[in-house]
Amino acid sequence: MFAPSTLPRVFLIGALLFSAAAAADEIPGRDISVPEGKVSFVDRASTNVHNALGQALDLVGIRYKRGGSSPETGFDCSGFVGHVFREGLGLYLPRSSREISKAGDVVAKTELRPGDLVFFNTMRRTFSHVGIYLGDNLFVHAPRSGGKVRVEDMSDRYWAKRYNGARRVGEG
Repeated sequence: MFAPSTLPRVFLIGALLFSAAAAADEIPGRDISVPEGKVSFVDRASTNVHNALGQALDLVGIRYKRGGSSPETGFDCSGFVGHVFREGLGLYLPRSSREISKAGDVVAKTELRPGDLVFFNTMRRTFSHVGIYLGDNLFVHAPRSGGKVRVEDMSDRYWAKRYNGARRVGEG
């Protein structure tokens, strides 16, 4: 677990921008010659994802609340993810982590990109928890009762053994 003070937002967003820029350059068939004054769809989408991730990181420290879906009342995991995607990307996701897990395209763990949704089995059932992948094995989520929105490392033993998969929503 990372405390916000040990993982400055500026550093994290800089790392994410670098990671996403590198990933965008690896997209097969991507036309890198965009006419002057024009912005490509990939660049616009990348900017939107980065803005949404910035908004997600701004919510670090908001308390967990079962059934919560706003910064004023608190968040549960799916309420947090739904809020970030709705406010940051204009995408409306289903309310539960289980239903969200049916949206979008399956993504292999080795193909994760910032903004992908990551799922975990935290309640003895698959897809019972959801967070937003940030890059470099980090994800942001609303953890549990008594907790607060925070950034954690998916390679930590607890998360690694509970990982269920990932989905990419909002593309194509």
